[in-house]
Amino acid sequence: MSYDMHRYLTDPFQEIEELGGGLFKLNIGPQHPISGQGRFIVLTDGEIVYDIEVDIGYSHRGIEKILEYKNYIQAVVPLERMVMLDTSNILMGFVRAVEDLYGIEPPPRAKYIRTIINELNRISSHLYALGLFAESAGWNPAVFIWTTVDREPILDILEMITGARWSHSFFIPGGVRADLPRGVKERILDTMDYLERRLEVYEDAWIYNETFRMRTEGVGILPRDKALEWGAAGPSLRASGVKYDTRLNEPYSAYPELDFRIVTHTAGDSYARGWVRFEEIKVSIDLVRQAIENIPEGPVKKALPPRPVKEETLARAETARGEINFYIYTEGRDKPYRVKISPASFRNFFVIEQMPKIQEIKLADVPPLIYSFDPWFLDADR
Repeated sequence: MSYDMHRYLTDPFQEIEELGGGLFKLNIGPQHPISGQGRFIVLTDGEIVYDIEVDIGYSHRGIEKILEYKNYIQAVVPLERMVMLDTSNILMGFVRAVEDLYGIEPPPRAKYIRTIINELNRISSHLYALGLFAESAGWNPAVFIWTTVDREPILDILEMITGARWSHSFFIPGGVRADLPRGVKERILDTMDYLERRLEVYEDAWIYNETFRMRTEGVGILPRDKALEWGAAGPSLRASGVKYDTRLNEPYSAYPELDFRIVTHTAGDSYARGWVRFEEIKVSIDLVRQAIENIPEGPVKKALPPRPVKEETLARAETARGEINFYIYTEGRDKPYRVKISPASFRNFFVIEQMPKIQEIKLADVPPLIYSFDPWFLDADR
């Protein structure tokens, strides 16, 4: 049986609407623990979910338009508001695009510093995502507290390097704002050791726990061909067996000089998407160690030339949620004429909408299904 979801979108603020024939429209959001700053509209008979519609726009801030009135340094601050958990990786695509416009290459030391900060942000973001994923599956609430507490040493290091725990504004076209402070290497290595010990606890108490696996395995299976067809991004793509990561497929910063693997899974279900993020934390820990041990000496930034040497460019980076693309068109000015951003969350939301069409989804499985994709409405809304 097929249903036209749009004919049921009457009162958007009615939490539950009876449609007849045993069907209900369930409104999840925009102020709801599952939805965050957006809304999911679920068509269900109380047991089976027939359709999911993602309703974005509640937090749209017009960042692409704002950037038309900012020079390339001023643009750093509004861009970081897309994902405060992962500011440096969001910003990485933009600074790469601007550096291509101006035809400059950041110094080697700046590339290594960027890589360290990017991977620290990735660890912090994945820990947050895994904590929410555990809660959405009805798991022990202590897990979210664990991941929150274990993010604190990461935020302390970021504050030590950049002066801020969240919105760092540390990456600029041409490099980074400042060099690493004294004592940060030892602090980083100690924190990586601590996180590795904590991951062992996670494995025993949670990740490989049979009850948790029963709750998430086989839920929301995304086949490899559909992951490619529908444009899934990041861990959600790699959990379906697609070996793609911008850090390796289109290397930038210090990644070409570092040794690491792309984490993939073949199941494509909710558990696999969480498992990939968990394993990527281990990869990020190793990348941080390699980068801090092998960082070269030298300057950390270059000045931008007076004018861009190109009129347009496209650059990408691998954020915690997947690849982000920046297209910038300029008329030779010190600010963009047009900026187009393609974030990972926007593409993953489309994939979430397709899931009930290819597999039977139970209403109780909607929260872990959604959070297995690590959704971020501020990222999609821009």
